[in-house]
Amino acid sequence: MVQDNGRPRSRRLPRAVRERQILDAAVEVFAAHGFHAASMDEISEVAGISKPMLYAYLGTKDELFVACIRREAARLIEAIGTAVEAGLNPAEQLWRGLRVFFEYVQENQAGWSVLHRQANVQGDPFVSELSEWRERATSLIAALLARATEGSAQPMQAEQTEPFAAALVGAGEALVEWWFEHPEHAADGMAMRLMNMVWMGFSDLVEGRSWTPKS
Repeated sequence: MVQDNGRPRSRRLPRAVRERQILDAAVEVFAAHGFHAASMDEISEVAGISKPMLYAYLGTKDELFVACIRREAARLIEAIGTAVEAGLNPAEQLWRGLRVFFEYVQENQAGWSVLHRQANVQGDPFVSELSEWRERATSLIAALLARATEGSAQPMQAEQTEPFAAALVGAGEALVEWWFEHPEHAADGMAMRLMNMVWMGFSDLVEGRSWTPKS
């Protein structure tokens, strides 16, 4: 069915489906043009809905951008959390989490651009949303690293592993940026690099060994 102007008529869809459709379009447009250059006209066109309907579902441009950040953060955290199965040993859990992280970024580059690149330079409230995603990722990894030390001579609590987890999150973000400049590398290879850098050092902490300066 088409409208009088020749454009396809928007079909009535469940709200959740329509919102997903809008968010998919918004992520695509924000990633391509950046927040300021992206227009609600283009987002509505890509989504295949009217501009008034776009505002009715997800509000202003700022509100829509926040919704995109939250959706991409939730999807990434859920993907990592699902991969980290409780019955696996800590090294395998961390490896699977890192591998899923890089696979997700590879398959959702527009989503990563909105979550990290775009949100990082736009100021509040967008930076606050990005900070919340980092805190959630840090807490997830801190708990995993704490479980890794449960059988060691010096078990650690999650709050003690948070600095290591924060460093891992930061390293992951930095490595993704490098990866975008060197796309010939595979997701598994990137995960392996970060795993070796992190786990080879953290495994010593699990065994109660740590480096200290000689003077």
